[in-house]
Amino acid sequence: MRNSPQKFTVSQLVQAIRQLVEGVPEWQHLWVQGELSGVKHHSSGHWYFVMKDDQAQIRSVMFRRDALSLDTPLRDGMQVLALGRVGVFERDGQTQLYVTQIHDIGAGKAHLALEALKQKLAAEGLFSRPKRTLPLLPKAVGVVTSPTGAARRDIETVIGRRYPGMVVRLYPVMVQGKEAAAALVEALSSVSTADVDVVIVGRGGGSKEDLMVFNEEAVVRAVALCPVPVISAVGHEIDTTLVDLAADLRAATPSAAAELAVPELVRLVHWQNALMSRAQQAILGRLDSERRRLAGWTAHGILTQPETLLREAKLRLDRLQERADRAWERRLREQRHRWDRAQAQIQSLNPEAILDRGYAYVTDGQGSLVTAVQIMPNEFYEIHWYNGSHWVTRVNR
Repeated sequence: MRNSPQKFTVSQLVQAIRQLVEGVPEWQHLWVQGELSGVKHHSSGHWYFVMKDDQAQIRSVMFRRDALSLDTPLRDGMQVLALGRVGVFERDGQTQLYVTQIHDIGAGKAHLALEALKQKLAAEGLFSRPKRTLPLLPKAVGVVTSPTGAARRDIETVIGRRYPGMVVRLYPVMVQGKEAAAALVEALSSVSTADVDVVIVGRGGGSKEDLMVFNEEAVVRAVALCPVPVISAVGHEIDTTLVDLAADLRAATPSAAAELAVPELVRLVHWQNALMSRAQQAILGRLDSERRRLAGWTAHGILTQPETLLREAKLRLDRLQERADRAWERRLREQRHRWDRAQAQIQSLNPEAILDRGYAYVTDGQGSLVTAVQIMPNEFYEIHWYNGSHWVTRVNR
């Protein structure tokens, strides 16, 4: 029969683990080589950081009394050799390295690789491209983050408070781990302008290793190629990733990103009411101005005494009639003068007018004009005078 399992409280179990760890003499004075990440200098003087290599990491702390021996401040990416002991922090059950000495042995590979990628993308203009302006009032906000993380809850809470009813479209992804980069790229590539007007991408705080996916080249390029403006909200304010540099706008936290993405409905309503009030005042002012202008016209003498307007019109009509009569008479005289001249010209060409002066002309039996040399004996000829004609004949020449 198997023995019944022993019962522990949580604190008893953590204490047992601590005693077990601290009971190994080799772990109480050892050198550890690795790269520093997530370095934070507390106001108390303590340094908190993570020591890591390609396969593992361990939380570490260097207390103020030991940090006084540091030649230079600690920073992310430092490749160091640290002397310390392994222990367990009972409050959160974390295994930690308590460091007493640190020696800088050169920049870490990951840090150098990140700097090289940063310079490469900067040379391409990926970080200096024109930033897109966020929409004043988006129809929907896209959120690319973990579906179970605090960042999603913070974003949805802030948006719901600022603009109740705003559509929030979640693009669920993993935000750390080996598959996180591919998931982020796929989500950002699926964003459509038909669905959202702005996208928030990010996660809550974490160590530098937790945020490294937001330094992946493929993710950074996907942010730059996203068809709508992107707000980055990765980690805390002090955390900076390449996604922050490529995004159209960087927010200190996911909650701050939500505040940037949507306006406050209350303020919009107040602004709208103010505009409506100004428009109403402008319309009333214009109506009053037009009313005064109309009153000025109606008070004018012409409108109060319309017969004045008719009298002026009648005078203009009389003047026009007089001008028309004069023009008609002048035209008639000119036509009569032209008629008289034509009549005179016609009369001057009339052969009977010549006969009036005592002349005559002779024609033969066919009515043709006959000259003196054409007259023949024994032929009849007609002599024409102004008062008649007479037939005659000639017997000899």
